[in-house]
Amino acid sequence: MRDVPSERLRAALALTALFLVVEAVGGYFTHSLALLSDAGHMLADTGALAIALAARVVARKPRSALRTFGYRRAEVLAALINALVLSVGAVVIVYEALERWRSPRAVVAGPMLVIAAIGLCVNLLSAWILSRGRDGHDTNTRAALAHVLSDALGSVGAIVAAALVLTFGWMRADAVISLGIAALVAIASVQLLRQAGHVLMEGVPHGLSLVELEKTVRETEGVRSMHDLHAWRIADGFDAAMVHVVLAHEHEAVAVAQRVAERVRERHGIAHVTVQPEHPASACRDCDPSV
Repeated sequence: MRDVPSERLRAALALTALFLVVEAVGGYFTHSLALLSDAGHMLADTGALAIALAARVVARKPRSALRTFGYRRAEVLAALINALVLSVGAVVIVYEALERWRSPRAVVAGPMLVIAAIGLCVNLLSAWILSRGRDGHDTNTRAALAHVLSDALGSVGAIVAAALVLTFGWMRADAVISLGIAALVAIASVQLLRQAGHVLMEGVPHGLSLVELEKTVRETEGVRSMHDLHAWRIADGFDAAMVHVVLAHEHEAVAVAQRVAERVRERHGIAHVTVQPEHPASACRDCDPSV
């Protein structure tokens, strides 16, 4: 079975690594700090894509006696790492921008413009590879895509800076543009941190209403009451839920549990549902039914 997300990550990794060398060499010969900084950013992107690809491979490993849910959360951890790298990258960009403002450096703007334009094309191609199609849009791939898009912004900044240097001779243009790019990178990293952190903290899956889920359980035939309702995300595409239901006297436990699980699957798309039926006499008296 083809692993389309992995194929896309490999293609984006190859493109990014190849142009990293081109941009680093170009930055050295044009004396462009902007290009060298963008090459450093692409180096971080290469590492991020490699982490995302490795996590994808690990996530496909079968479950074991020690990892009963398998290794699916490896992709969420990779997304978290990549989001942290993006955050550090934003801080580095701000630092470099302030240094460039204090001490502007003369650059060979013509070749810088050409290399930055090629870099933009490479980043946009990588972004297109990672984003096309509806399959594979997991947290891990979205984190890798955020890296590539942030680097595309870096290329746009280098293009604009080179154009301003060529047109007006304003050497501080790169510093001003870099600060704007840093703000956009920081926003992207915060969003990714929130998404990955929400999954790792076992928050309710995005788009799922716990109120509606509780209503589905309570309205199931044979359910007298319920408590300890939980819903969380193991990884993208793998949501889980568990609940304790107190049975009505005349109903059979297994049948009620099956009905609850089926209704939850049909109405909320949660495939992994665990239902613990309890007879009224043995139900937990100290449990908070709202939990």
